[in-house]
Amino acid sequence: MDNRAGEMEVFALAAELKSFSAAGRRLKLSPSAVSKLVTRIEDRLGTRLLVRTTRSLQLTPEGEIYLARARSILADIAETELVVSSGGQAAPRGLLRVNALMGFGERYILPIASEFLALYPHVQLDLSLTDGVIDLVEERTDIAIRSGALRDSSLKARKLLETRRVLVATPGYLDVHGTPRTPDDLDHHNCLDFNFRRARDGWPFIEPSSGSESGPESSNVVFRPINGNMLVNSGVMMRQICLAGIGIGRIGYFHVQRDIEEGRLVMLLEDHRPKDEEVIQAVFAGHDHLAARIRAFIDFLVERIDPAADGQK
Repeated sequence: MDNRAGEMEVFALAAELKSFSAAGRRLKLSPSAVSKLVTRIEDRLGTRLLVRTTRSLQLTPEGEIYLARARSILADIAETELVVSSGGQAAPRGLLRVNALMGFGERYILPIASEFLALYPHVQLDLSLTDGVIDLVEERTDIAIRSGALRDSSLKARKLLETRRVLVATPGYLDVHGTPRTPDDLDHHNCLDFNFRRARDGWPFIEPSSGSESGPESSNVVFRPINGNMLVNSGVMMRQICLAGIGIGRIGYFHVQRDIEEGRLVMLLEDHRPKDEEVIQAVFAGHDHLAARIRAFIDFLVERIDPAADGQK
């Protein structure tokens, strides 16, 4: 009888322990039995999943994908049994891997993480903060908090927050270098930028008379080249160098809302800012039966985060 779930369990343990012997001891199997089982999976798939060395086992790229999917399937099986055995009301449990934008995670997730864990004591939260684009399967991630449109049609998303991008600088920087009144004035300023690729270069501006409802793709919007002496790869770093008085930065409002409210940063050229919203959403793999721990965390964020909390105008 075909027992692929059992094979996946053996493979996952061998991959995690990096040893057939260690996996065999845990499962009360001989190392050769574990090795033959993994070989059977590889023969069926027609690809190598593990590279055997004298010291340990190393996953191939295909092995990484298989391990991530196997873990997901095994977790679904365990949860299905819990749901059935508990009359359809299984509590969220297990390891929950979340990868969030750095600024969003610091402002919105970390302050409420303890509340979530108190509500769901059987969930272990594995939280990573990074602004880089990740692959949910390769990074073994359950939920990614990201901005912009979905690039993968197999993924699903729930909106958490809609923010806007603003130009900011410190009062000290403006005292020394002057306050720009029009986009042309930026020629005389140090404009700080990001070093990752974007759809368009430069910063978008409109003439005030054309109306601020013009979005970035509108014909009323002009993308103006900017120059500066520093590039960064995250909103958190952009906020920090703006606060250091190095120059003028363009950044999501949620990163700097408190700094603006408390006078550490000043918004600039608001009359020339297009309608430049950025949707931040929870992205996850689309399944008919979403794991309870994933659904619980997303619902928790939606309930706790005010979508208008960034003071949109």
